[in-house]
Amino acid sequence: MECVVLDVPIHYEVVGEGRPLLMLHGLPADHHHIQHDMEPLFEHRDGWRRIYPDLPGMGATPSSDTITSHADVVDVVAAFIDTVAPGEQFVATGASYGGFVARGLTLRRAERMDGFCTYVPGFTHPSSSTLPDATVLVPDEAVLADLSEDEALWAEAHTVHSSAAWEEFRTLLEPAFAKADHAFLERLELQPAPLEPLAMQQPFNAPSLILAGRQDSWCGYVDAWAVLEDYPRATFAVLDRAAHGLSLEQRTLFRALVSEWLDRVEEFAT
Repeated sequence: MECVVLDVPIHYEVVGEGRPLLMLHGLPADHHHIQHDMEPLFEHRDGWRRIYPDLPGMGATPSSDTITSHADVVDVVAAFIDTVAPGEQFVATGASYGGFVARGLTLRRAERMDGFCTYVPGFTHPSSSTLPDATVLVPDEAVLADLSEDEALWAEAHTVHSSAAWEEFRTLLEPAFAKADHAFLERLELQPAPLEPLAMQQPFNAPSLILAGRQDSWCGYVDAWAVLEDYPRATFAVLDRAAHGLSLEQRTLFRALVSEWLDRVEEFAT
């Protein structure tokens, strides 16, 4: 489906019926990777309308000259949820850059939100992030031997190398990276630290979950800890044996923690 907000045609997919759950993907991906991570959690859970947009300049959503900052992206997504779920209480989940955008919604639309979840969030501009060194805990030389120079990006994002992780990257992320408007995204990345215009004015008191990878050399975990006091109802977990591919590298824990968060949201929003 497509919805035009602030002159930006947002492509999106909806799965299920019930309470709106906005799912925001990473950069420079599209909605397929977060859909792949999250949909198994709803095989035995009803009552949720999962909304998967492609963010501006990614997937099937074009870039726009009217978007010149990360705060503008938050404004577009806020207008999008106002349009596709007008007047409804909703919940937001974001992976990586999508976590930054979801955090922005806890400022822009807190009164309408019943929950917030993010994993491997990118809350701080890369130039000022506190990051651990890239570490490989579980190598797989056979997988690495087949990678091209361009595909080595995958190895940097994971601390557990496996054929399953590589296949997931090849089928879900590599095609999305190829479709993204990289010139537009690079212009956004040149802007100041993205949270500067998004300072939290008051705590967000709905159930929240923040998951970070101990070996995540892309977004880290220290900067996520720094925002914890903004979320009094948050579970915060830093998972060992997990880098930016946390949802696969620690799939059992990821699903257990997200499922428990959904339980808390359902209890809170009853």
